[in-house]
Amino acid sequence: MKAIKETHFRFKNQTRFYRGKVRDVYYFGDRMAMVATDRISAFDVILPKAIPDKGRVLNLMASENLKATDDLVPNWVLSTPDPNVTMGLCCAPFEVEMIVRGYLAGHAWREYKAGKRNICGVDFPSGLKENDPLPTPVITPTGKAKTGHDEDISREDILKRKIATEEDYSMLEKYALALYKRGAETAARRHLILADTKYEFGKHNGKIYLIDEVHTPDSSRYFYAEGFEESRKKGEPPRQL
Repeated sequence: MKAIKETHFRFKNQTRFYRGKVRDVYYFGDRMAMVATDRISAFDVILPKAIPDKGRVLNLMASENLKATDDLVPNWVLSTPDPNVTMGLCCAPFEVEMIVRGYLAGHAWREYKAGKRNICGVDFPSGLKENDPLPTPVITPTGKAKTGHDEDISREDILKRKIATEEDYSMLEKYALALYKRGAETAARRHLILADTKYEFGKHNGKIYLIDEVHTPDSSRYFYAEGFEESRKKGEPPRQL
């Protein structure tokens, strides 16, 4: 089975093209077609090998999850004409990723382990261990880098750099926390734990939309609920999806 590593379409009414880490994007004025390829990205690096059908599965998962959350926040999707393709609105993105964490894992844990108790402007209590649940879900945003790794950023810096107005950013926070709550509830019904995830937003005609993907394994960290507490108490890494 052959993997889709890149696409090279030339559409008559195409206005521009962008190749992301795992998606190829074709623009048609204020509309866009996003093709989910089989490329793999880890820690902002595109790996040399692709996995056949990975893009198809990812795109269909994202499509279903966007439908399941469109009562909470409007999203960019207009249609999914092909398992690898989603058509939608071309939104002007906010240059920030809204990372919501319900557990102390990954990058946040590494920062915490290094002695930090304030991450992205958020205070973390002392005495936590890796993969411990947080008292309440928190947002640790990252600024989207043009090249290289995304950078940690605080709410204060986002407003200072005018990445978003205070009114818009407050709405992003509200949307992100509501989405995480829905995602965690959905995961629990499937015997999973949504440890952390990212959301991206954009504007179209003055309205904020959820863009890109939501609650997929590419954008989220899931633990299997079975055996999680036992592993955490022993200081062992839990099974991840």
